[in-house]
Amino acid sequence: MRRLGSFLHDAWTLTRPYWVSEERGRGLLLLAAVIVLNLSLVGMTVVLTYWQRAFYNTLEQKDAATFWALLFLGGEADGTWFPGFTVVACAYILIAVYQLYLRQALQIRWRRWLTRDYLDRWLADRAYYRIALTDPATDNPDQRLADDLRLFVDDTLSLGLGLMNSVVTLLSFILVLWSLSGPLEVFGITIPGYMVWVAILYSVLGTWIAHLIGRPLIRLNFLQQRVEADFRYALVRLRDNVEGVALHQGEADEKRGLLARFGALTENWWAIMTATKRLTFFTAGFTQVASIFPIVVAAPAYFAGRIPLGGLIQTSSAFGQVQGALSWFVDNYARLTEWRATVERLTGFRQAIEAARAATDGVRATPGADAAVVLDDVTISLPGGRVLLRDASLRLEKGEAVLITGASGSGKSTLFRALAGIWPFGRGTTHVPDGARALFLPQRPYLPLGSLRRAVCYPLDATTVSEDAVREALSAAGLPHLLDRLDEEDAWDRRLSGGEQQRLAIARALLVKPDFLFLDEATASLDPAGEEALYRLVAERLPGTAVLSIAHRPAVAQFHGRRLVVAEGALRAG
Repeated sequence: MRRLGSFLHDAWTLTRPYWVSEERGRGLLLLAAVIVLNLSLVGMTVVLTYWQRAFYNTLEQKDAATFWALLFLGGEADGTWFPGFTVVACAYILIAVYQLYLRQALQIRWRRWLTRDYLDRWLADRAYYRIALTDPATDNPDQRLADDLRLFVDDTLSLGLGLMNSVVTLLSFILVLWSLSGPLEVFGITIPGYMVWVAILYSVLGTWIAHLIGRPLIRLNFLQQRVEADFRYALVRLRDNVEGVALHQGEADEKRGLLARFGALTENWWAIMTATKRLTFFTAGFTQVASIFPIVVAAPAYFAGRIPLGGLIQTSSAFGQVQGALSWFVDNYARLTEWRATVERLTGFRQAIEAARAATDGVRATPGADAAVVLDDVTISLPGGRVLLRDASLRLEKGEAVLITGASGSGKSTLFRALAGIWPFGRGTTHVPDGARALFLPQRPYLPLGSLRRAVCYPLDATTVSEDAVREALSAAGLPHLLDRLDEEDAWDRRLSGGEQQRLAIARALLVKPDFLFLDEATASLDPAGEEALYRLVAERLPGTAVLSIAHRPAVAQFHGRRLVVAEGALRAG
């Protein structure tokens, strides 16, 4: 019971924000319209049961004129006027179509709001980066944002409206069934409305058995979402690293890895199939028995002449509606387990985001009143706790050029991340002048999806950068052959060579014109002459920009006024 309460609390925590957000007005209006249409469908179902009674009584009485009237425009039967089946059916179809249409409109609006909310939280305070490094249990954020949010919205609305529909149906038809079933005497005890009690007993028993049989599906559905995402991630990773795999001739190993992940997927799927088979044996049998059970129970009264054929049909229909409403849990058990798995994954993701944003450890980048970038008593560690750099301090003045060297693995690239304020292991502070623009270019530049123009201008909005400026920057960086492809969309991180990507990153620096430029082996893929040309270009085009470079080649030193060395866990003057 405690676990159920915790789950319902988590589901409400995920549901509530949209309904108190700035979009709640239109959302509540759509929800109200969907509920009204939903209730209208229930009301029409009640009307149809009375229509059925009159219709079948007409058949029993062989009254052809009334039969055709009830079938088309409507007519009077048993002293009551009924609309024709054609009229009711057309109205039912119209309401059902718009109920679905408006519900889908609400789904996409809610999903859009949730997606923006989660993206804001995930990207804020670089939570996405910290989670990737510190919380491997929070796997596949792409799946949680793309699939789990969609499933949560769809299932919450579908199950919530379905439950409401079942409650209203139960309340409506239980009165109808009570009036139709009459009393039953058992062992001298008179039971009023006995068909109602039979329906309740039948449905409660079915719900209890379904829960016992289907309970393993909760865990299995949660695990299935994970292994599906793991397999998809492995395929995407192979797609993004095709050259590395081809160069290593690693196809056999990649195939083994993919098949191993798919094996975990299929193994869990077989377990789901087995659990679903057991549940379906029961639910299918339960449904089949329910279709004939009320007629069997009411048949003695029909054969005794206490109710007409129409009354028998209406009793059967009302019993089916009551039993169906009470069996909502049985009918939706599998989907409820999937919904629960989705809620747990989204709750875990949200908690990981909040924990990452609230974390105070790591090297922090804070605005400073000083005109220089200051590294203040910083200690940098690895995730396992090993210290790479202890009590390091650095001051980078505007317009200054500083070179950092050191052996591979000494912590230079980690220091680069610490200067950016994104490394979560260690302590200390990096002070960046308030309002200053800082640009960090790693060895492998990041090229976003989209056009080449967007890749060059990133992180600027490409629409704010003039055509001439983009063309001039690309030409200056040694990429004139790409000028005619600025608006071409491609996977540029795979289309361009490593050297071309690094030249593009330097062109980006020329456009951004940062106050502080940090380069981590940002020209290492170029030949020495090309590397020198780009450093000379930066010095000429960005004379007021402070440059801090991490590099190995001695020729780079001529473009820097000061040299520091990372060695033995310390940052010293070289």
